Formats: sequence, structure tokens, C-alpha cells
Amino acid sequence: MRPGPVVPPTAGPCPRTRRWLWRWDMYLVTCLAVVAVSVARHTEIDAAPRAVALTCIVIMVLSWAVGRRTAPVDDDHDHETVGGRWYVAFLIVLFVVAVAADDMSTFTLFALCPMVFLCLSQRPALLAVAVLNLAPLPINLLRGVDLAATRTGVAISVLGLTFSMLIGTTIDRVTRQNAERGQLIQDLEATRAEVSALSHEAGVAAERARLAADIHDTLAQGFTSIVTLLQAAESELDTDRVAADRHLALAVRTARDNLAEARAMVTVLTPAELRTAKLADVVARQVARLADDTGAATSCTVENLPPALPTAVEVVLIRALQESLANIRKHAGATTVTVDLIGAADTVTLTVSDDGAGFDPATVADGYGLRGMLARAEQVAGKLTVHSAPGLGTTLTLELPA
Repeated sequence: MRPGPVVPPTAGPCPRTRRWLWRWDMYLVTCLAVVAVSVARHTEIDAAPRAVALTCIVIMVLSWAVGRRTAPVDDDHDHETVGGRWYVAFLIVLFVVAVAADDMSTFTLFALCPMVFLCLSQRPALLAVAVLNLAPLPINLLRGVDLAATRTGVAISVLGLTFSMLIGTTIDRVTRQNAERGQLIQDLEATRAEVSALSHEAGVAAERARLAADIHDTLAQGFTSIVTLLQAAESELDTDRVAADRHLALAVRTARDNLAEARAMVTVLTPAELRTAKLADVVARQVARLADDTGAATSCTVENLPPALPTAVEVVLIRALQESLANIRKHAGATTVTVDLIGAADTVTLTVSDDGAGFDPATVADGYGLRGMLARAEQVAGKLTVHSAPGLGTTLTLELPA
């Protein structure tokens, strides 16, 4: 089963950011509504200026339905929109008109400053907030307010500007941190998905390699034996009928064993022989079969095995034995073969020796059979060693944890 492509999380408006923006909506509308009520009850000035101020405040409230769309809902305040700039400029005009009509409208700054920081990036927002906080000063001067009141107004404006900038920069910094954390979470999720897919692919590749080794060590070797036996029987049909029948019987038995192995692979992928017999019996049977096939003198010793070995260890032992005996059949031409399976305190060792042709291990280090045995041994933390030389036979030793 091939894993599907890794699809990183798509960027888009964050639900948490939308909830955060709705909270600002409630605050801004409530703040402007309170100022509007205060202006409406400010009876110290004429009704006409109050109506102008109220109209400007109402427009501020209604226009926020459009202005909020210019706020970057994905917390990316580095990329303000042109609409956001125009909207802030519109707010400044409304504010100046409202303050000129009724100085009570100055309290709309509690809503306007956050609105500015929501719509603009940090530097333009600081400039716009400075304009809003300082705008009442020239308006009061044009009204002819006395010098003492003007000084008080300057102090209040500077103090308000300072707090607005501090609060605005803090909000902007927190917003940036949230955006970075959100992006980091998305990156981590994408990386985790990719690692999961790669791990799955690696597992699939390892399983394929293991199955390939199983097929090579069992079915392929069995088919090779069948072909060899049938060829021998074919050549003996006219000259030695008894030998031909014996080879045909061996071929049939090997074919049946192959069929059992194939069925085992389809079910639990455990050697069929281990499902019906103990490890020692399976080893003895394999060695006896080699003697029948080749006529070589064989000996088999099984000692001190623990009552129960892990299934994975038994599988590795059987596959290594099958591969070793198959190599002896095909290449060694041995007359004597010795197989020892010895258990110790925490290890079990399989040794297969023959007096056959031998080989140079350096020249066949990449041979698939040896590579498969080595890979199997490493899977269960085992160790495989091969000692051989041309004309001096071969000794294979496999040591596995018990």
C-alpha cells in the first residue's frame, strides 16, 4: 500500500483569531456607544454641534462593519491593505469633525486607537495614533481656549499618546508572537505528517525486503531443487529407473514443502515447519533432506536449547539454515556436512560446516543469499560470520540472542 502524498495544513483564517476579532468588535461598539450617550447628554453646547458629533460617532460604529475587513485576520500585520489606510484616514477625519463639534468626542480615542492598530502595521499605526491624540490641541487653540487649559490639554494628550503607543506596541508584539507560534504549529504538523509518511515508506520497504529474502530462502531454493531433481530423473529414466523414481519422489516432496511455505507466507509468514514441529526436529529434518538430495555424509547436533525461543529468532535460524544448505547443494559439492545448534545462557549459535569447494568471501560479499542472512541477523541483534577459502570448505556461524 503506497502512502498518499503529504499535504501540509493550508493557510487560512484562524478560528481563534476570528474569535479574538469579535471580542474587539464588542469592545469598540460598547466604547463608542458610551461616548455617544455622553455626547447626547452633554447639554452645555447647542443641539446642532451635538448632532454633528453624534452623527460622526454613529458613522464610526457603522463603518467598522467595513473597516474590520481590512484587519488581517491571519495575524499578519506586516502586510496592511490599501483599504486599511483609507479607512484609518476616514476615521481621523470623522474624529476631527466630532471633536470640533463637541470636545466630549475626544473619548472616542479609547476605541479609535485600537481600531488603528488593528488595521495598520506598527509604524503607520503609531503615526496615525499620534495624529489622533494631538489633533484636539490645535482645535482647542482655534476655539480660543485659555492658555492654562491648553497646557492641561497638552499634558493629557501627551500622556494619552504615550499610553496608546505602549499598549499598541504591546498588542502588536503579542499578535506577531501568536502568528509565529501558529505558523510553527502548522510547520510542525506538516513535518510530523511527512515523518509519518516516510516512516511508513521505510516500513513498507523493509517488509518488502524481508519478504524477498523469505521467497529467496524458501520458494526459490525449493524450485531450484525441483529443477535439479527433475533434470537428474530425466537423465536416468532410460538407464536407472530406481534412481529416477527416487529423484522424482524427492521433487514431489520438495514441491509440497514449497506449497506449504507459500501458504504460510500468505497467512502468518511463519515457516510452515515451525507450526507443526519443534525447532530441533526442523533442523534435523533439513539436514536429513540434504543427505537424501546430495548423498553427502551429514551430522546434526542440537543441544541446550531453551524451552522456548522467540519466534523471530527461530525464523532467522531456519532461514539461515535453509540458505546455507541450498548453497551447499548448488555450489559446494561437499562430501561431509556438519550442522550444530547449541544453546547457551543468553545466546543460541548455529554452525554449518562443509568440506566442499569453498569460496573467497570478499568476492561474494554482495551475493544476495549472504546479504539476506546478514540482514536477518541484524534485525534480531545477531551476528553472522563466514569463514571460507577456495578448496578449503566453508563454515558459517550465526549467533543470536536467546
